[in-house]
Amino acid sequence: MAWDAAAAAVPVVVAEAQGGVKKAAAAARNWILFDSNGEGTILDVDKYAIMHRVEINARDLRILDPLLSYPSAILGRETAIVLNLEHIKAIITAEEVLLRDPTDENVVPIVEELRRRLPPASILQQGQGEGKENLTSQNDAEAGEEDESPFEFRALEVCLEAICSFLDARTTELETAAYPALDELTSKISSRNLDRVRKLKSAMTRLTARVQKVRDELEQLLDDDDDMADLYLTRKMTGASSPVSGSVAPIWLPTSPTIGSKISRASRASAATIHGNENDVEELEMLLEAYFMQIDGTLNKLNTLREYIDDTEDYINIQDEHIMNSWQILANAARQPSKSIDSVGAILKFWDSVPLDLLIGRRYIWNEYTILMESRPWIYL
Repeated sequence: MAWDAAAAAVPVVVAEAQGGVKKAAAAARNWILFDSNGEGTILDVDKYAIMHRVEINARDLRILDPLLSYPSAILGRETAIVLNLEHIKAIITAEEVLLRDPTDENVVPIVEELRRRLPPASILQQGQGEGKENLTSQNDAEAGEEDESPFEFRALEVCLEAICSFLDARTTELETAAYPALDELTSKISSRNLDRVRKLKSAMTRLTARVQKVRDELEQLLDDDDDMADLYLTRKMTGASSPVSGSVAPIWLPTSPTIGSKISRASRASAATIHGNENDVEELEMLLEAYFMQIDGTLNKLNTLREYIDDTEDYINIQDEHIMNSWQILANAARQPSKSIDSVGAILKFWDSVPLDLLIGRRYIWNEYTILMESRPWIYL
């Protein structure tokens, strides 16, 4: 639906492959390219064309292969940002965004959001001046006026917002299913409820690992200013194309302790001042911190759910241990009926209050006797 509308406005570069095998191969090669004006173009090209276009190596491109399992990563390269966040696999440059598999149902909303938010404020204002003064264009213009970030940061923010919202939505779905199931298990212990909670716990463990990977990647990036500086693609491109003098190195190359000196750092700082920008990462740091806090909040929700599951397991274990102790007392009483008639009578009253669900399917060995407990245990005495 959303994709059908989007596809109508997007030109296709290479014809669709024919045949089942060719279609599968085409799906793996399918990309959408967004330029700085938010115009999208479908690309069906091989990895060598992508590597040549964005100037990355084969190892970085392999991270984005949907057939391979790689952890979440945000990598800064000389002319590109390589982004692998769950289903979001993108390459961001200072002027373009390449997004893999744009027809995927989880990627379609990102395609629409990139088309809406990538155009600079001037383009949006021009469209509004030509008569497109509906509510949508006004909102887009306001968003564009407020967002004067470099192109690569606008694209990066769309991807971070998408993955954080996606994982938070999955967490909310899990909470909605898990808490009622745990409460039901506490009130009624049965094989069905136990199996249901077991599946929910497995899903929670997998989701926690996915959220943790994204959080760790953002945290690692925030802890290293050099890594954040590598993501300033527009800054590096501007410095490389407009040197202050022939003897000055490119302005926005990240500082390296092995090649940096006081003189070179001073030269870069003065050049940065001339270009009206400081060699800092404050803007990107604020952007990353916002989404780090969001993903950290999602992880806290999952940790709270884990604690609730652990508490429920402890309660079930206590109940189970109490029943096991009662069975042991009953077994001892059955061996010595003449000495334990009063105890047996008390235990029989206790068993009247034990739910049948706790007894069904449990096998216990009493020395030389193996008894299948499917009903009240005193039937077998």
